[in-house]
Amino acid sequence: MNQWLLNCWLDKLSKKTLVLGQMTDLLFTEKDLVRSLKDYIRAEENKLEQIKKWADKLDVLSAVATQDPEGFLGHPVNAFKLMKRLNTEWGELESLVLTDMSDVFISNLTIQRQHFPDDNDQTGAAKALMRLQDTYRLDTNTISTGQLPGQHDPQQSSLTVDDCFDLGKVAYSEADYYHTELWMVQALKQLDQGDQSGAVDAVTILDYLSYSVYQQGELERALQFTKRLLELDPAHQRANGNLKYFEYQLSKQKKVEEGDAEGRQKRETRGQADDYLPERKTYERLCRGEGVRMTPRRQSRLFCRYFDNDRHPRYVIGPVKQEDEWDRPRIVRYHNIVSDKEMEKVKELAKPRLRRATISNPVTGVLETAHYRISKSAWLGAYEHPVVDKINQRIEDITGLDVTTAEDLQVANYGVGGQYEPHFDFGRKNEPDAFEELGTGNRIATWLLYMSDVQAGGATVFTDAGAAVWPKKGTAVFWYNLHPSGEGDYRTRHAACPVLVGNKWVSNKWIHERGQEFRRRCGLQETD
Repeated sequence: MNQWLLNCWLDKLSKKTLVLGQMTDLLFTEKDLVRSLKDYIRAEENKLEQIKKWADKLDVLSAVATQDPEGFLGHPVNAFKLMKRLNTEWGELESLVLTDMSDVFISNLTIQRQHFPDDNDQTGAAKALMRLQDTYRLDTNTISTGQLPGQHDPQQSSLTVDDCFDLGKVAYSEADYYHTELWMVQALKQLDQGDQSGAVDAVTILDYLSYSVYQQGELERALQFTKRLLELDPAHQRANGNLKYFEYQLSKQKKVEEGDAEGRQKRETRGQADDYLPERKTYERLCRGEGVRMTPRRQSRLFCRYFDNDRHPRYVIGPVKQEDEWDRPRIVRYHNIVSDKEMEKVKELAKPRLRRATISNPVTGVLETAHYRISKSAWLGAYEHPVVDKINQRIEDITGLDVTTAEDLQVANYGVGGQYEPHFDFGRKNEPDAFEELGTGNRIATWLLYMSDVQAGGATVFTDAGAAVWPKKGTAVFWYNLHPSGEGDYRTRHAACPVLVGNKWVSNKWIHERGQEFRRRCGLQETD
């Protein structure tokens, strides 16, 4: 048996038991700034060394001169040199002291600052960490120590007390008291363990912590944190006021609880706020590799094969490797479908154009950014480079579908926490026709090419079908969004899971209905 088929079959058997492209530029920007800063430090050190030598020389001279001032100045050379020093050399020293050695560094910093992230970017990065925390069920200590799946050097990725506090503050500013509590507790824990902080103390952390716990209905714990705060700062005005208020509310609550067991049970139920996404739990479970709905019987019907698309001339001699990923809906993966050189060229073309990805508003049909799609994307036309044209032709040859009416190749980069929550690729009947301007009909199929491996996270999951497809560099997955009748296949609702560790590059081709009339014939039944 061919080795690839054997490995693929073994992989199937084992399953039975079972937005950084631009951020890398920021790393090099920071490296350049550090080099510029060191140059500035060296210039300042040289300047101070010159001043020190001059001061040491005059210190010795003045010590000798002041022992016998009249005798010293009685020598004409000494008198001349005194006049010269005071008239000329002290002026030169003044100029040296006033020389600003920071000009070059400040100029470089000013130029580079236009590329710096802003407050919104920092807040977005903090939210991404909390999104990963929820999706992959990571505790704050795991994140703080950097011991993430796929991470080999945790010492370079740890969070300080100040970092944890800042994460808590971001959550607090969003009225997200659940995550505020988690991160303030972690900050306090690290402070108690001896970690140093130059910006925050235990009193400040406890102040945030007591309020966030109170907002979640935990009066007793809020009172405990307030008392601990007052042990450190008895004069803390807000804490003293809160102490009286919490004690009053607690006594009032206990009286109510004596005859209201239901009320007590309700207060004991705490956690995250209600979610706008009804399938959140399913989505997150699939992202963790849990809840995949594939029975052994169905699994046994998934195969690996060499595929030539009905003896297509390009693939008769060299067929492609095709693997069944799922049966309903049918999702197939093609292995080694593009070369490393081709993928690097696509990334190179896309990087300068990467912009925040948009979605079609289901009410207005207008393209806009959305908090549930966090990635950067760019569009590449076939005319822009032979590699893009070659990839488009390969998609047509393998799928048998006409790509002349397809959308341009979309390239997306998902950085830390990058995701795209559950959505449909096709336009639904109750939505404005987002593709009307194209005049090419609905999106009949999706071709998704993985252009990088991901150390942890980043799966493509199908929430209705209960399927999870993991990124593998150089492979592409393909599925039909529409039934042969033209009706939408709602089982294709899918999502891009947050990237936990690594950098995810994908490119996708959305193929439209026009041009497929004789390539994929219509069915007579709605779900045909």
